[in-house]
Amino acid sequence: MSSKRIEEFKKSYIASKPSISIKRAEVFTASHKKTEGEAIIIRRAMAFKEVCASIPATIFDDELLVGSIGEFRKSGIICPEYSWKWVDDELDSFESRTQDPYLIEAEAKEKLRQEIFPYWRGKSLEETFLARINPETAKILIDTGIIDNDSKWRSAVGEVTADYQDVIFKKGFGGLKAEALAHLAELEPVTADDLDKITFYRAAVLVCDGIITLARRYADKATELAQAEKVAGRKAELLEIARICRKVPEQPPETFYEAIQTVWFTQLGSVLSENSLALNLGRFDQYMYPYYSKDIAAGVLTREKGQELVEALWIKLSEWVWAISSNTAKFFAGYNSFQNLTVGGRARDGRDATNELSYMCLKATENVKTHQPGLSVRIHPDSPDEFLLAVCKLIGVGTGFPAVHNDRAGSEMLLAAGLSPEDARDWNNCGCVVPHFRKVGEWTSAVSINLAAAVEYALNGGKSRITGQAMGLPERPAAEFASYEEVKAAYFRQLAYLIKHSVVGTITAQQIHAEMVPRPYLSMLVDGCMDKGRDLSKGGAKYNVGPVLTGIGVADSANSLAMIKKLVFEERKYTLAEICRALDADWAGYGELRRAALACPKYGNDIEYVDAIAVEISEFYYKEIRGYRDYFGSPFNSAFMGISNYIPAGSVIGATPDGRLAKSPLTEGISPHAGTDLTSPTAAMRSVAKINHDVHSGGTLLNIKFAPELLKSERNLKNLAALIRAYFALGAFHVQFNVISTETLRRAQENPEDYRDLLVRVAGYSTQFVNLSREAQDAIIARTTYETL
Repeated sequence: MSSKRIEEFKKSYIASKPSISIKRAEVFTASHKKTEGEAIIIRRAMAFKEVCASIPATIFDDELLVGSIGEFRKSGIICPEYSWKWVDDELDSFESRTQDPYLIEAEAKEKLRQEIFPYWRGKSLEETFLARINPETAKILIDTGIIDNDSKWRSAVGEVTADYQDVIFKKGFGGLKAEALAHLAELEPVTADDLDKITFYRAAVLVCDGIITLARRYADKATELAQAEKVAGRKAELLEIARICRKVPEQPPETFYEAIQTVWFTQLGSVLSENSLALNLGRFDQYMYPYYSKDIAAGVLTREKGQELVEALWIKLSEWVWAISSNTAKFFAGYNSFQNLTVGGRARDGRDATNELSYMCLKATENVKTHQPGLSVRIHPDSPDEFLLAVCKLIGVGTGFPAVHNDRAGSEMLLAAGLSPEDARDWNNCGCVVPHFRKVGEWTSAVSINLAAAVEYALNGGKSRITGQAMGLPERPAAEFASYEEVKAAYFRQLAYLIKHSVVGTITAQQIHAEMVPRPYLSMLVDGCMDKGRDLSKGGAKYNVGPVLTGIGVADSANSLAMIKKLVFEERKYTLAEICRALDADWAGYGELRRAALACPKYGNDIEYVDAIAVEISEFYYKEIRGYRDYFGSPFNSAFMGISNYIPAGSVIGATPDGRLAKSPLTEGISPHAGTDLTSPTAAMRSVAKINHDVHSGGTLLNIKFAPELLKSERNLKNLAALIRAYFALGAFHVQFNVISTETLRRAQENPEDYRDLLVRVAGYSTQFVNLSREAQDAIIARTTYETL
């Protein structure tokens, strides 16, 4: 690591267990009790301000960057305004649940149940959504694994990229406050629109005061610690921290140190405001580089100190624990908060934007090996070979970082979503693999849709094969289908039905968010809201892009349809009735049929027979989704990205015609189904590249797993770089790599204490392997491990 200090930070981070802090919930609740009758955005803003004025200002030993979400090293917070019910239901099992357990003190449990939750009963986002959602939609949406959007009604949205370039670094929160006051001075409450704007600007002043107050409290704390500090070097550091916190984020930063502290304070405010995922750091190497290069040239910063500050930020980002329900944790496993940070790519004018800080970010991820930030790189034909080779060397380290993206495809996706060419060229990654822009308001992970469920319903009369419950559209018996085209048409009917109800669930949630959970602090971070005088939840951003509906299991669906086409309607070896009986029995007693199913062409081996079906599914999915418009009138967007959703999605689906067993995981993103891509990584990439990535503006995801020995030599690293360039030349958008042996993963399962910092790529993100459930671990182990390029 860059310093002994960072090494000690990392040790403390690894040794700490995720713990629940209720300080934010206590203050937020007390504030709301005092503001009954005020406009909801004012109430939220006043509560945020009081949180900033009241939570502990904790500075841990030897810290360079300060600011904590709670009193624990790894703190998660509770937001009862979104949902208290799941917390109440799970409070006694927090420490024992299989995925993402948390420590919580008995006294905290008592306060939550006796003082906090009673106030929010009947007032939370979750309760309102469940009361309003269409019953037909609810049957397949609420905790079913068929279509899932519970992160949009049990928690906040997140999914923003703070605009450091044009807003925060230029104005500071003091400048934003002055801007809001200037708007207020020009308005009179003589129209409904002006009245709404006045309320918005009043809230803006409150949240700006809040984050400034929080920083000043840290300045006071650093000063207090400096007065008691005996070590001269640390005393000077604390006084410098105090100076910086009195300046930023109220004023624009002028040095690299001030800028990086501004980034963390801005991030801290985002978490305290709504505790949401995908609070992205955007193009860090672009907006931070001017400060870095100026300080280096002036001699006020060394490269070593700059590296240490970057690594300190990486650890601060990893200390925040996203507190979520057990159902949400199945879909977002591993304490991951999806704070994506993007480096490389082109500048707004089209030139290569790689700089020294791009390399430093790669080095920081290699050094500290934390699961945050989610590091993404943008690669284009003019990206320096040296940079791509550095990327490949980091891949070879085996952390699952970075995610590698085709710069041109990302721009094309945002052009399709309606951005100007210059803004589309300036994209960053959001959450997992979603191309995004700092002036965009969007739900980038609105609903996960189980594509394999459409196969099941098409062949099983619209019913679940596991429960027997009617979940899809009524369908005639499978034995009556006379052709493959009829089977395919039934599949698309069922898929369209799932898409429709995903839209219903999303629009309902959007409407309730606009009514109940305004986002006054985050509205300060996104360009457009201040000029319009409109909150982010009501369409205040410069660009309002439609929500993303994420497809799970495209490979499983394509493989299943290919099996039916080949064995039933072309070779006529089996009937659909026989296949359905085998599926009902989970293949027990049908060994020969299953072997035939497994031998059928599988997506991921560059076989046109089945790849063409995957393309057809992806095209239907895109066109069906684009036919709907969201709460603000924007067309919905499609994606085949992955979190850990492919595991719970598979757990509710019976056996499928491709030979998959009941309840086993589906496929993440557009990757081949685990263990079925038996040809080569090149063949897998060629299959994936046949899909038209440029239209799926919510992102597409490919996972590849290599044996560690494969990337030990300089020659093979260069071969990997060439493979990535060739893959992107075919138009594909994304690829990421696990470089780890099955033996290491097995040892980590059996001896987790010895592998506490072992990172793996789950789907669109990396996290500590030992923090995953056994089921999730086994799903990663099951992936094909390539031993040759």
